Amino acid sequence: MAFGKVTLLTIFVVFCAFFSVNGQKRVVELNEDNWTDILKNEWMVEFYAPWCPACKALQKTWADFAGLAPGLGIKVGQVDVTTSQGLSGRFMITALPTIFHVLNGEIRQYKGSRDKDSFTSFVEDKKWQQVEPTPGWRAPDSIQMTVVSGFFKLSQYLRQVHTKLMEDFGLPTWGSYLIFALATIVMGALIGMVLVCVIDLIYPPKRSVELKVINNKKKAKDSGDEMGDEDIGDDLLDDAQNSQTEGEENNTASDSELKNKDESAKNKVKKRKARRVDM
Repeated sequence: MAFGKVTLLTIFVVFCAFFSVNGQKRVVELNEDNWTDILKNEWMVEFYAPWCPACKALQKTWADFAGLAPGLGIKVGQVDVTTSQGLSGRFMITALPTIFHVLNGEIRQYKGSRDKDSFTSFVEDKKWQQVEPTPGWRAPDSIQMTVVSGFFKLSQYLRQVHTKLMEDFGLPTWGSYLIFALATIVMGALIGMVLVCVIDLIYPPKRSVELKVINNKKKAKDSGDEMGDEDIGDDLLDDAQNSQTEGEENNTASDSELKNKDESAKNKVKKRKARRVDM
């Protein structure tokens, strides 16, 4: 009887171990190289970190749920954010663990209870339809989220450099921060200079445009003044000639009038003298 109990207990333990291992194998490890697989078909994906206590407590339940995945017609995956910083940026992970339901590229965050039955009911009863999908601008394959992913990768690289400076070169923490601060200032100055040059090429400053307009007006005014001086000189010459001509005509007219007056005076004298003789 005791032998039978031991045998049944052994079989049960082996079965549980096999089921757990089998479930763990069904959990797909996602990273920067294969994360696009979740955009096809239906998935449940967990974002976790090895140091996170809540994530550690969820590991067995998640593995058990993965064992039921074939019967539900879905795939179950998980992402280690410590080794895939870019993915945590793409999905805007702000808390751990974070679970998503993905169906043909539509992403919905799961916020229910973290037990196997709740996970199963969420998929089997299609409770995910009651959850609003992530907006299009936050889609992990969009341009803006790709940029965010790049910044997250850069932060991870800088953290590695910071660790290397302190451990391999023996720099104090403030020395590493000082190097990063100087590098940031230099890079910012270079980027700013490039942006200013590009903006000046595309949109020239108003001051230069105004100066150009003023110079053009000044040139036009100078050319107009030269033409005006020539016209004024010509007008002065014409006026002088006209006045001289008018003067000569006036002189001629006055001379002829004087002659006419003299002749009329002489004629009057002659007439008067003739009358006296007759008397």
